[in-house]
Amino acid sequence: MALTQLDAKTALILVDLQKGIVGLPTVHAIDGVVQNSRLLAAAFRRRGLAVVLVNVAGGAPGRTERPRLVEPFPAGWTDLVPELDRQPDDIVVTKRTWGAFASTTLDEQLKARGVTQVVVAGVATGTGVESTARQAYEQGYNVTLAIDAMTDLRREAHDYSIAQIFPRLGETGTTAEIVDLLDRTRE
Repeated sequence: MALTQLDAKTALILVDLQKGIVGLPTVHAIDGVVQNSRLLAAAFRRRGLAVVLVNVAGGAPGRTERPRLVEPFPAGWTDLVPELDRQPDDIVVTKRTWGAFASTTLDEQLKARGVTQVVVAGVATGTGVESTARQAYEQGYNVTLAIDAMTDLRREAHDYSIAQIFPRLGETGTTAEIVDLLDRTRE
C-alpha cells in the first residue's frame, strides 16, 4: 500500500545497522541504506519524534537447520554504525531474536511516549525488518516501511517481503516520500 499518512506520534525503528552486520554482502549497497537511515533519523529528530536504534547481540534459543553466527561476537560487532549519529534521547534496544519487540521493553517504551505508528528500516529485510514490522503490527501500531532504507543478504527474501508481506502489514514508501510527508504533516 502506498504511503498516505503518518500519525502525530510516529517513531522510527532502525534495525541492526551495526558494525558486524553492515560489512556482510547485501543485495543493495549498504552505504545507501545507511545514508537513507541517517536522513530518516535526522528528520524524525528535528520534529521531536522518537528514534529507536536496534542492534542484535545473539539469537533466540531453539534448534535450526541453518548454522548460527558464532558467539561471542568479535569486539565492536554490536556497535551501531556512527553514521546514525546516536543521540541521548534515542531509544536503544538490544535484541536476541529477529524482531525488536520480542523479549525487549520496546513496546512499553513506545507506548509510554504515546507512539501509535512506526516506520521500520534496516537489515535484513526478510528477517529483522520483517519480524519487527510484524510484531509492531501485532501490538497494534500502524506500520510504514522505508523500502529504500533496507536490504537483505538474499535478493529473494528482500523482494518477497516487499511484494508479499509488507502490503499486508502497512504502507511502504521511500525515504524522500516519508520525509516529505513528515514536512507536510508537521507544518
